Amino acid sequence: MIDQHSHTRTATSGHTVLVVEDDASIRALLTSALSVAGYAVASAASGQEAMFEAGNRRPHLIVLDVMLPDTDGFQLTRDLRAQGIYTPVLFLTARTGVEDRIIGLSSGGDDYVTKPFHVQEVLLRIRAILRRSNAPASVTGTSPPLRYADLTLDRATREVRRGNRPLNLSPTEFRLLACLLGHPERVLEKAEILQQVWQYDFSGDTRIVDTYIKNLRRKIDRDPPALVHTVRGVGYCLRLPRDGAQEADR
Repeated sequence: MIDQHSHTRTATSGHTVLVVEDDASIRALLTSALSVAGYAVASAASGQEAMFEAGNRRPHLIVLDVMLPDTDGFQLTRDLRAQGIYTPVLFLTARTGVEDRIIGLSSGGDDYVTKPFHVQEVLLRIRAILRRSNAPASVTGTSPPLRYADLTLDRATREVRRGNRPLNLSPTEFRLLACLLGHPERVLEKAEILQQVWQYDFSGDTRIVDTYIKNLRRKIDRDPPALVHTVRGVGYCLRLPRDGAQEADR
């Protein structure tokens, strides 16, 4: 049963946030703070409830506890992505290790807040994620679609295509591809990608970039020619294969 204290109301922000947390006190705190901040709020106390709410309400963002009674937040995020639900996810967890952060973000999450947390920090991170992931068409629509070879990314409609094949990308994958498409044939260092896509670094650990590049490559380079290339020891580049050159990263 969904928490009886959960509710949804018309929000001045125009965004709905789903709070998934099995601790009733934390769930109530976040629900109240988000409501006061102008969001419409729904809540769930388990992975099963979260899957139902995410599919039914289609929230703009999910605040997701990593430790749930019937699953963990990382697996739940992977399940959501497998169902075609690419809602941005902000993880809440008591785990503080960098490795856990990388696992969470590589599973499809967009940001990570450790417990105990300040509510204001959660609100700031939510606003940042929504600003990155759901920029209004009036802003993004002023720029023409990004194109390279047979790859097209339209920031106004959020549509991505490789030739005639549509690509379903998560919000983070979309930003990563936009970053690469914004600098075609230029080698981007991993630290630069971290700054442009995530807007801050992860304690100098760039493995999250490697993981997301692998995910992106599986979707984009399913059909030849390969477009996403690794420049070892430096970073990544979006370009067509060079004639007669051996691709070390393939």
